[in-house]
Amino acid sequence: MSPSAVSLTTIFVIVAMGAVIGFLAGVRRKMDLEQWTVGGRGFGPVLMYLLMAGEVYTTFAFLGASGWAYSRGGPTLYILAYLTLAYVVSFFILPQIWEVGRKYGMQTQSDFFSLRYGNKYLAGFVCVIGIASFIPYLQLQITGVGIIVSIASFDGIGRPSAMAISVVLLVAFVFASGVRAVAWVSVLKDVLMVFAAVSIGIGVPYIHFGGIGPMFAALAHTRPAHLTMPGATTNLGHTWYISTVLLTSLGFYMWPHAFGAAFTAKSGDTLRRNAVVMPLYTITLAFVFIAGFTAVLVVPGLPNGDLSLLTIVRKSFPPWFLGVIGGAGALTAMVPAAIFILTAATLFAKNLYRPLVAPAMTDDQVAKLARMMVVVLGLISLCLAIYRSATLVSLLLTGYAGVTQFFPGVVLGLYWKRVTMSGVFAGMIAGVATVIFLMLSNRDPWFGWSAGFVALCLNFFITTLTSMLTPAIVRPKERATRS
Repeated sequence: MSPSAVSLTTIFVIVAMGAVIGFLAGVRRKMDLEQWTVGGRGFGPVLMYLLMAGEVYTTFAFLGASGWAYSRGGPTLYILAYLTLAYVVSFFILPQIWEVGRKYGMQTQSDFFSLRYGNKYLAGFVCVIGIASFIPYLQLQITGVGIIVSIASFDGIGRPSAMAISVVLLVAFVFASGVRAVAWVSVLKDVLMVFAAVSIGIGVPYIHFGGIGPMFAALAHTRPAHLTMPGATTNLGHTWYISTVLLTSLGFYMWPHAFGAAFTAKSGDTLRRNAVVMPLYTITLAFVFIAGFTAVLVVPGLPNGDLSLLTIVRKSFPPWFLGVIGGAGALTAMVPAAIFILTAATLFAKNLYRPLVAPAMTDDQVAKLARMMVVVLGLISLCLAIYRSATLVSLLLTGYAGVTQFFPGVVLGLYWKRVTMSGVFAGMIAGVATVIFLMLSNRDPWFGWSAGFVALCLNFFITTLTSMLTPAIVRPKERATRS
C-alpha cells in the first residue's frame, strides 16, 4: 500500500470507531430533553472528567498550540497559565452552579440568567451571544479536521471533502445520542491524544536533535528572541499576556457548553474533585509546544503555523503513525464540535425560540427543534470553515472575548444579592459592544491590553454601578417564599 493509503486507512478506522461509540452511547435510553442535554444528571467523576476533557482539549490544543509555538513563540505559554487558573475558578463556582441547577431543574446557561434575574430578554441576549461566540469555535474544529486529514493523507483528500465528512458524522451521532455520545467518544479520543502528544513531544526532538534539551539549545542559539516575550510578534508583550490569561481563565467556564456540563454531575463534590485533577491533563500540552518549537528549526517557512505539527510528524514518522496522529486529531476536533453544536442548538430551541416565539411548546417539541438546529448549525460552520480563514488560536480568542462577558452576571448573581437585572444587562451590552468595536477596528490588543479584558473591566464597572443605582430584584427563592 502507498503511504497515503496506509495513513488514510488508519484515520478511517479510528474515526469509524469513534462514530460507532457515539451511536451506541444512547442505546436503550429514551433521548428526551433531559437525557439529551444533561445526561439525566447522573455523570460520576470518571465521565465528568472525560466529558470536560473532551470539551477542553480540542483542535486548538492539538494544532493551534503547536501553531502558535511555531509562529509566535513565547506568547503561546499563556495557554498553560490560563488553563491552570481556570480550574481554580471552577472549584469555587461550578458546585454553586450545580446546586441551583439541580434545585430549579436548569439545563442551560440561559436558564440560570432567566431564573436568577427574571427576564426572558436578558436570557435571550445571553443565548444569542453564546451561539454567536460558538461559531468561530466550531469553525476552529472543522478547519482543524480539514488540515489534519489533508496533511495525513499526503494531500490525497482535499480539506473541503474532509470537513464535510466530519460534519456529517458528528451531526449524526449528536442527533442520535446527545451529550452521552460526547462523553463516551471522549474515552477513545483522550487515550489517543495523550499517546499522540507524548510520542510527538519526545520523539520529534529526539529524532532531529537527540533530545529535548539539545533542541532548545539549538533554538535559543538560532532564534533567541523566539522563547521570550513578545516572541516572534511585535504587540503580544507582558501586558497582553497577563490580560489574556485573566480573560480566558475567568471565561473558561462561561462557555455555554462548559457551564451546562456542570449540570450533568452527580454532586457538587464531583465537580470539586474534577477541578483538582484536571490540571494533570494540561501536562500533555507541554509536549505539543515542544513539537511546535522543534518545527521552527526543522520545517521553517510554513505559510500557516497550524500546519507545523502534522508537517513535522509526516517528515519524522512512518505513515501508519501519521495515521494514528491524524485519527487522534480528527476525534480531537469532532468531539468538542459535537458538544458545541448540541449546546448551541439547545440554547436556540429552549431559551430563544420557545420563550420569545412559541411559549406553548412542550419539551418534546423543543427537543425536536434542537435536533433540527444541530443540522443547520453544522452546515453554517462548514460553510464558514471552507470560505473563511484565520489561525486557530485567533478564532478561539474571538469567542472568548464574547462569552467572558457573562462572568459578571454569573459570579455576582451567585455571591451578591444586590446585583440587578438592569445592571447585568447594561454591563453585558457595554462589554459586547466594546469587544465588537475593538476587534472590528483592529484594536486588539488595545495599547497592549487584550480587547476582551478591557471589555470585561468595563462590564464589571457598569454592572456594579447600575446595580447600586437601581432597586434590588427579588431572588427566585424569595419569590417562592412570598407566593
